[in-house]
Parts: sequence; structure tokens; C-alpha cells
Amino acid sequence: MEEAIHDLTVSAYRIPTESVESDGTLEWNSTTLVLAEVASGGKTGIGYTYGDASIGLFIHNNLKSAVVGQNPQDIPGIVHAMSVAIRNEGHSGVAQMALSAVETALWDLKAKLHNLPLCQLIGMIRKEVPVYGSGGFTSYTEKQLTAQLGGWIEQGLTAVKMKIGREPGKDVQRVRSARRAIGKDARLFVDANGAYSARQALELAQSFSELGVTWFEEPVSSDDRPGLKFMRQHVPVSLRIAAGEYGYAPGYFLTMLQAEAVDVLQADVTRCGGFTGFLKAGLLSEAFQKPFSFHCAPALHLHAALCIPGLEIGEYFHDHVRIEQLLFEGAARPVEGFLRADLSRPGLGLAFKAADAGKYQIK
Repeated sequence: MEEAIHDLTVSAYRIPTESVESDGTLEWNSTTLVLAEVASGGKTGIGYTYGDASIGLFIHNNLKSAVVGQNPQDIPGIVHAMSVAIRNEGHSGVAQMALSAVETALWDLKAKLHNLPLCQLIGMIRKEVPVYGSGGFTSYTEKQLTAQLGGWIEQGLTAVKMKIGREPGKDVQRVRSARRAIGKDARLFVDANGAYSARQALELAQSFSELGVTWFEEPVSSDDRPGLKFMRQHVPVSLRIAAGEYGYAPGYFLTMLQAEAVDVLQADVTRCGGFTGFLKAGLLSEAFQKPFSFHCAPALHLHAALCIPGLEIGEYFHDHVRIEQLLFEGAARPVEGFLRADLSRPGLGLAFKAADAGKYQIK
């Protein structure tokens, strides 16, 4: 008989940014990682999300009792039990991010119990995942912006993304500077984080397209599906609309696709119900014949991304890359623009560096 899960522990770590960072709608000076650890059979699975430290308390108070004592092989059953436990809290926001962190830890544990890399346990269809360098914060000077984006191209990446939207009047010039820094052949993406109105975004879209931008992320709020569809219908044909990172449940991704709101559907495993929700979003994207992309947390997404047919590219986000390298042994780095899983390591291939993380822990 399979040994039951005997413990679920949680901790939170706040890592200061190198300087104040901002995008089109938000400013921050630190990022918090909430870590979930589940134990069974002499193995410990790890999973995490990025969000407020209160997510850890939510896991302890609302999810632990639904997990401890369960068979670690029965992930669908445990996820169902967690979903029932949070019915009255809703399946979005803090509640779903908490579930996502635990769900990813369960998959890591199961793969370790089988002594398999997670991608092989799920069923991998590719050996590598292309990624784009992501950062270019609106708080950056032009020198910082061009150094970061140009540096990724020098390292072998072929696509980069920058933030826009805080000062719309300066965005075209910032994009022009970015294009000079990365050269004419690299792909350039922009992300407004919903900062523009639809007509504002449309006015800028022509200039972005002339500068070779091919990806316009959240030109308007991701909740504004009619606005996203309006953008798709009116921007230059070379400019694709991307959104989806704030999806928490399969129904969100379905309505986004049914509304014809995106050219590229995004999902974030730290929000959308873990790997279970992420794989469902990927299948929906495939059913609608739309390219699929993962949002942030590259070390956590890698193994699941290797198992999705329609995945086009993933986000190698500066803040999360820095944190994953600080806190985890085994976090992959891109080689010639691709992330590859270390198939000699079971589970996610990550080992938490508790001693290094201690100084960042929120008590």
C-alpha cells in the first residue's frame, strides 16, 4: 500500500528587487515566493507561487487537512478535495494560487516517488522549450533598458519583451531604442499590462508594428474581452495580441478563446490550478488552434511545457529567473534560446536551498 502524505509545510520568502521596478499599471520593490512542501515515502515534493505571504496561511488553514493522509499517487482526487475545501472562498485569487502551489508540489512528489523527471511522468513531446527574455521595466533608464534587452540577444535568445504603458507619450521612443539595441532580426514583444484604452493602444500599434514589434500583450485589461477582440480586428496583421496570465480556471481560458480575444493564449501554472490547470489550458488552446505560451516562473513551467503540443514560447522573466537561481539548485538556464530539462534529476529537478533562502524568509 502506498505510504500516505504525512506532512504539508509552507513558508514565504520576500526578495528585494535590484531597484524599484514598474510596468504600465504597478510598481514594486520586492517579490514574494510562497513555497509548499509535501512529504511521503521519504521524499519531499516542492511547489510554489508568487504572491502575498498570506497565501501560506491560507494553505495551512484551508488546504492542509485535504492533503495530509491522502495517497500521493491520487493527484486528481487530492485536487478535488482541495477544490471542495475552498468552495466558499472561490476559485480565483489567493485561494487558487494556494491550490496551485500545493498541486505543483504534489506532482513533484509523485515524480520523485517514481524516480522520474516530471516531463517523462506526464509524457513529453519535445526536448526543449524556446523562451524570450522578459523585463525592460518602465522604471528603467534607456541605458538599463537597452543593456538588458541587448544582453539577452548576446546570450543567444532570439526574442525579448519590454514593459510599456506608464508614459504612453514616451513608449514609441523606448521601443525604437530597444529595436536598435537588439538588431533588426530579433523578435520584439511589448506588454502594456492593461494600461491603455483600446483606442490609445490602437493609435500606438501602427508605430510599434513599423518598428518590428510582433507581440502586443494586454494592450487593454485582460478582463476586457471585447477590447482585446477590437484590437485583434484593427491592429496591423503582423502584430499579435496576447493575454491570459490572469486566468485561474478552465472556464476563463474557454471564454477568452470563444470571444476571439487573443492570437496567443497565455497561462500561469502558479495561478491556474497548477499543472492540472495548465495542461487543460494548453489543450483548450490546441482545440481552438491558437498558439500557447507560459507566463513567468520558467523553472516551474519547464517540465509541463515540454508536454504541450501547441506551446510556442515561454517567458524567461527577469525577476523570477533571479529568484529561482537564488533559491533553487537545478534551475535551468537557456542555451541558444532554449530551456532544456535535466533528465538525470527526478521531479522538477529542483532542490530548495534552505540555507541561502533563510535571510529572505518572512517570519
